[in-house]
Amino acid sequence: MTLTGETFVLRSSPTSPFVRKVRMAIDVLGLADRVTLAPTDAADERLREQNPLGKYPCLVREDGTAIYDSSVILEFLQWVAATDRLLPNAGPQRIAMLTQTRLADGIIDAGALIIYEERYHDTERRSSEWLEHQRGKIRRALAFFEAAPPDPTKTDAVTIGLACALGFLDRRQPVAWRPSSPGLASWLAAFAVHEPAFERTRPPAP
Repeated sequence: MTLTGETFVLRSSPTSPFVRKVRMAIDVLGLADRVTLAPTDAADERLREQNPLGKYPCLVREDGTAIYDSSVILEFLQWVAATDRLLPNAGPQRIAMLTQTRLADGIIDAGALIIYEERYHDTERRSSEWLEHQRGKIRRALAFFEAAPPDPTKTDAVTIGLACALGFLDRRQPVAWRPSSPGLASWLAAFAVHEPAFERTRPPAP
């Protein structure tokens, strides 16, 4: 199989933190000229045909093969770029980094569940216990990264994922994270200075 010159379409939303992860990877891997962004509504039947879950990001190859979710797309893009910049190709360090990327993804997932609950359920129908369960996930994940933050001068799958998760919390405010995580607030500022792709992929204001 050859990927030389192959181009791709990214079914996406400018506001999705998972799409932002992929867009940052595209930027830092130098693949921007090979990927066309295709803003897509989640109700788009074509998206549902390509990804039965109806979710973006969804990367579509020239032969119509669809690749999802964001973490799988990052693995594929790294392969296309013939590098190990985002993740080691094997070994314990790869497993440790994959674990941390999933933890960062979990921050986004829990935050999104809080937002949906508050948006679609009236106050009397909301489960305070369930909401607190989601907030607890975020607090524990943030505490993990606060205690052992990745190097903000490196751009890899972990730092991209964590930066996008923190950017999502800033933008949508499912929890007020900065007062309890001052180290991470400083980390995000340092990473944003180091990696210009973070600013280049900033979503529009809500």
